[in-house]
Amino acid sequence: MDNIDFLSNYINENQCTLLGIGPMSKNCVDVVIDLVNDLNIPIMLIASRRQIESKQLGGGYVNNWSTEEFSKYVHQNDKNQNIILCRDHGGPYQNENENKQNLSYDEIINKAKESFRTDIISDFKIIHIDPSENLILDLTLDEMLTRIFELYDFCYSIASKYNKQISIEISLGKEDGGISHLSEIEYAIEKIENFCKTKQLPLPLFIVIKTGNHVLETKNIGILDDIINGKDSEEKIEIKKMINFCNAKKIMIKEHNGDYLTDNSLKQHPKLGIHAINVAPEFGVVETKAILSWLEKNNLIELKENFLEMSYNSKKWEKWMIPNSTTTKNEKAIISGHYIFSLDEFIILKNTILAKIEDKNAFDNYLKMEIKKSILKYLKNLNMINI
Repeated sequence: MDNIDFLSNYINENQCTLLGIGPMSKNCVDVVIDLVNDLNIPIMLIASRRQIESKQLGGGYVNNWSTEEFSKYVHQNDKNQNIILCRDHGGPYQNENENKQNLSYDEIINKAKESFRTDIISDFKIIHIDPSENLILDLTLDEMLTRIFELYDFCYSIASKYNKQISIEISLGKEDGGISHLSEIEYAIEKIENFCKTKQLPLPLFIVIKTGNHVLETKNIGILDDIINGKDSEEKIEIKKMINFCNAKKIMIKEHNGDYLTDNSLKQHPKLGIHAINVAPEFGVVETKAILSWLEKNNLIELKENFLEMSYNSKKWEKWMIPNSTTTKNEKAIISGHYIFSLDEFIILKNTILAKIEDKNAFDNYLKMEIKKSILKYLKNLNMINI
């Protein structure tokens, strides 16, 4: 899969919406590898800087993988090279550990560049530049575009230096449940076109538009379901206008926060013309619930309670809370379960589980089966496969 341009043709020929999957755990990555090997379809693995990071910058929480190790593992096991490695939310202030340090903006932007450099050398094919994160102020569109252009130019300079082929994905703000506006997209793309023409660089492969999605807790609290399932509302008309405008510019639309949408909403995505969709935390929750179900079925109640306590105490659920939430302690633990899979205390707990069963593969096989069912639902509804 040397030429990423084939994606547009693939989407058009199959009348589908391409799926991007967050590498929430090693089991999740293994399921994606198995699926692309069996079905011979392209799937994007979209790794955030928190999940997968360069060795130099401390690695990520998923299987304690560095970017280099993650890329090597996927490429060695992906028989037909159908997996497209993607950096998700790359850019300044996207690394949690750096945000805890008292670093200047120049230091932060240089670390973002080092992260991108490793991505490109490690054969990540789609580089998402997300300039929206800022610990102090909200950025204007022009300020975001200034960051984008600096990083855009940098990424292509590295790709040229190492003879790598990349494409760029651009965000113009945080996904907050709102809707992008055509005027904003028109303005940004005009600026992007002028920049790319001046620098003699390709236009971005994807631009992220806000379609009303917003994931909190274990639900999509945005209005996209209502927009898609309703009649031609102003919001639906605006989304169609943005898609048509981007199509005319030969830039594809990417939708983030696709988790927990209804089957019918997902089925409407190819019809609406959304080219690609990202789904991540839902698959982590699926695996966490599968762990709890397996422990319950096997009467390992004490280990189940230990896992819930461990997950809750991580406090990784805090950023996912709806204001004034009535979510229970156990529900919070389910939200944050996948964050602790690589911690020593969870590994000890897992080894205790395995010591109690004869078939040492049975536990992970069950978890993978549940993850696979969830991913297949998306592949089917997005028209990537027929079941």
